[in-house]
Amino acid sequence: MHTMDGLNKDIHDGHVQIHVFILETQRNMKSTLLLVCSLCLTALSCLAQRMDDKTTHSQYIQAVDEYCPAPGQFINTMPKYEAGDNAQTMAAKCTELLKDNNKGMVCLGAWGGYITFHFDHSIANIAGQRDLYLMGNATQADLSTTPGGSSEPGIVMVSQDINGNGIPDDPWYEISGSGDRDSTDKMIYGYEVTYTNKSMQDTPWTDNMGNSGIVPRNAFHSQEYFPQWIQSPMKLHGTRLPNNGVNEGKDEPYWVLRFYDYGYVDNKPNKDTLSCSIDFGWAVHPVTRQPAEIEFVDFIRVYTGMQQVCGWLGETSTEFIGAEDLHLTASIDAIKKAITTGIITINMNDRLSGNEYYTLDGRRILTPQRGINIIRRADGTTRKVIIN
Repeated sequence: MHTMDGLNKDIHDGHVQIHVFILETQRNMKSTLLLVCSLCLTALSCLAQRMDDKTTHSQYIQAVDEYCPAPGQFINTMPKYEAGDNAQTMAAKCTELLKDNNKGMVCLGAWGGYITFHFDHSIANIAGQRDLYLMGNATQADLSTTPGGSSEPGIVMVSQDINGNGIPDDPWYEISGSGDRDSTDKMIYGYEVTYTNKSMQDTPWTDNMGNSGIVPRNAFHSQEYFPQWIQSPMKLHGTRLPNNGVNEGKDEPYWVLRFYDYGYVDNKPNKDTLSCSIDFGWAVHPVTRQPAEIEFVDFIRVYTGMQQVCGWLGETSTEFIGAEDLHLTASIDAIKKAITTGIITINMNDRLSGNEYYTLDGRRILTPQRGINIIRRADGTTRKVIIN
């Protein structure tokens, strides 16, 4: 039992016990509260990194959190929409297609359509290694001499569950692919598109640059192209990649969607495992493109990166088949090591609203400082973090 003058309170955050001592003094008829927090781990509890309580962990997707496709010719069929479906049931259908390396296929529609998923553990950012392998259905064109075919690149985003609530509502970072290296002057950051449902017609869109267009219907797919469980209009935002479609045909159209070098999903054939794998060390802030240090990834999001229509092929739409933690054992070991310290690392710019910040000696500060801080969240839970 700790002995100090004043009020001694115990706050429990999961399995971590936090002893908070409140000293009350009188100064100019006002009470001044001094919080001195000491963290004591009483069990192997995962606050900053998730690790399900199970004997054997999987390197494959556990579940889909969100499925929000843009309009497209395969939407409402991959997976199939049925009357009464909503965001939760459609995400569950995606889970059945993708979990445990089932290798079902999910279509994300035109630019901006996305899927969010997680594993049964956090994936560690292992220095100098690719961390995650992602699969699509890209192929090399048989009749083309250029590297390309059915490349429909999806941009990858990653997030760490900083607030520990188990849902993807923390800051997101974008994996910087070869477009940032090779096409800097053509990349569009901070891009936004609004799609409006016109039942059984071409789907019109407008963007934040004054442009407009359509997701066209075709003779091959007769269902509704706008996702039926999502309210119209729908607005999506992110980065837009330069178009990669080239008509190499002479007498007849022959569209070749050229490969990017690395960093995207459904960009190159899955057998090219290196090109289909990403390094979390490539993470950047989506608009500023400044590097973002992230130790663990709890949620991954993939979204279609192009606003492009290629003749009879229709809209460019990322298809997603699955993902794999490339170093399962190293991820689990890193989680266990982090748990023993009780400290996580976040970026200086990722301060969450409603938090209070304290130094290790209990002094409250208006903004976090670089190094170790104690964060008291709006819900009353407390944790130690390292601010980069």
